[in-house]
Amino acid sequence: MPNEPNKKLQLILAFGMIYIVWGSTYLAIAFAIETIPPFIAIGSRFALAGSALYAFLRLRGVEAPTMQRRVNASIIGFLTLGLGTGLVAWAEQFITSGLAALIITAVPIWLVLLDWLMLKGGAPNRFVIAGLVLGLAGIIVLVGPEVAKGVNSPNSLAVLAVIGASFTWSLGSLRSKMIEMPTNVFMSSAVQMAAGGVVIFLLGLAFGEGAQFSFEAISMHSFNGWIYLVIFGSFGGFSAYVWLLGNAPPKQIASYAFVNPVVAVFLGWWLAGEVVTDRMLIAIVILVAAVSLIVIYGGNRKVVPLRVRPGQR
Repeated sequence: MPNEPNKKLQLILAFGMIYIVWGSTYLAIAFAIETIPPFIAIGSRFALAGSALYAFLRLRGVEAPTMQRRVNASIIGFLTLGLGTGLVAWAEQFITSGLAALIITAVPIWLVLLDWLMLKGGAPNRFVIAGLVLGLAGIIVLVGPEVAKGVNSPNSLAVLAVIGASFTWSLGSLRSKMIEMPTNVFMSSAVQMAAGGVVIFLLGLAFGEGAQFSFEAISMHSFNGWIYLVIFGSFGGFSAYVWLLGNAPPKQIASYAFVNPVVAVFLGWWLAGEVVTDRMLIAIVILVAAVSLIVIYGGNRKVVPLRVRPGQR
C-alpha cells in the first residue's frame, strides 16, 4: 500500500512544477530572446531537449517508433512546439510575457471549437458555450485596443502572432488524436521536441536570424533564461505533467490552464518590471472564469483541454 504522506508530498511538488515552472516559462522566454533571436532560441532549446531525451530513452531500451509515427510526431511537433512556442517567442519582442500568457488562454477555446468541427465531438453544452463567450469577451478586452491600431503596429502583429500560436497549438493537439503517434509518451514528446525544434531553428536561419546571432553577444541573463527553459521547462515540468496523468484526476491537472497566466503576469511584474494595467486585471478575471467553465463542464467531451500549451515544455 503506497505511503499516503509521501504521495501527497509528491502531488504537491508535481502541481507546484506545472503551476510555477510552466507559468514562469513566458518570462524565461523574454529573458532568453534579449540577446538570442527568438526562433533560434526556441529551436535550439527544443532540439537539444528532444535529442537528449530520445538518446536517454533509447539507452534505457525504449523501442524507436516506426518511420510513419516519427513523421506524424514531427508534424505535430512543428505545429505545437515549433510554430506555437516560436510565434510566442517572436511576439515577446514587442509585448510583455504576461500579456502573451493571457492571450494563450485562448487555447481551450480553440480546442472546444476545433473538436466540434474536426472530431465531431458534439456541440458544446450551455456552460461551455458560456465559457466560450466569456473567453471571447476576455480576449477582446485584453487585445482589442492593440488590434485596433492596425497591422502596421508591431504590437498588433505580435498579438495576432500569439493568437495564431494558440490556434496552431490547438490544431496540432487535436490532429495528434487522429493519427498514429509513438505509443510511449516520453518518446512521443522527444520526437516532437527534436523535430519541432530543428524545423523552427531552420526557419529562423531562413528569416535571417543567423546574421543577428553571435555567441559572444549572448548575455548571461539570456543564457540563464535559455538554460531554464531546457532544464526546467522541457524536462522538469513535462516529467511532472506525465506523472500527474497517472496519479491525479484530469480536472485537477487541467487547473494549470487558469493558474499559469496569473503566475506569468505576477512574475513579469515582480521580476521584469512589466506593467500590469487595469485592463489586464479585468481580462485575467474574465479569462480565468471562462477557462474554468470550459475545464469543469467540458470534461465529458472526447477531447479535454489538458494538453501542454505554447512555451510550457
